[in-house]
Amino acid sequence: MTSKVANTEVAQPYAQALLSIAKSKNLTEDFGTDARTLLNLLSENQQLRNFIDNPFIAAENKKSLITQILGEASPYLRNFLLLLVDKRRIFFLEEILQQYLALLRQLNQTVLAEVTSAVALTEDQQQAVKEKVLAITKARQVELATKVDSSLIGGVIIKVGSQVIDSSIRGQLRRLSLRLSNS
Repeated sequence: MTSKVANTEVAQPYAQALLSIAKSKNLTEDFGTDARTLLNLLSENQQLRNFIDNPFIAAENKKSLITQILGEASPYLRNFLLLLVDKRRIFFLEEILQQYLALLRQLNQTVLAEVTSAVALTEDQQQAVKEKVLAITKARQVELATKVDSSLIGGVIIKVGSQVIDSSIRGQLRRLSLRLSNS
């Protein structure tokens, strides 16, 4: 198994190349949408991930599948993925797409806020979180990645970069417990 750092080091130049292609064709947002779709597809379909990651499956079979999945929707992205198959780098697809999205957020002055809540957030609650993050970070836009964790009991945990805002009931109980044990 390769390490996360090694994967990131291999993925970074490919992600930068993909961003360069997207910029030259004025398709950065379209590639971003396609990257999110592919990442969701890979996370939801373990068979697809296994197929792409398997080094014993012929490159032509992988190319055929990629062509079927993408169709004619995005020829530049499709050709990029076919090149990854040729260069035996398709194994790094997930990391490359994640790096691309990180570069795209940087380009657009957008921050990623990872929000964990006890229950799914409503549109109004998501908007309130976005406004709070905008006020804290002074970014132009906020992209939310939401997750539900019922063990929080209530409230939310917001992570932006290395900054964590824990306003969950579980976090408050943990802090109270620490204060009581130190007394």
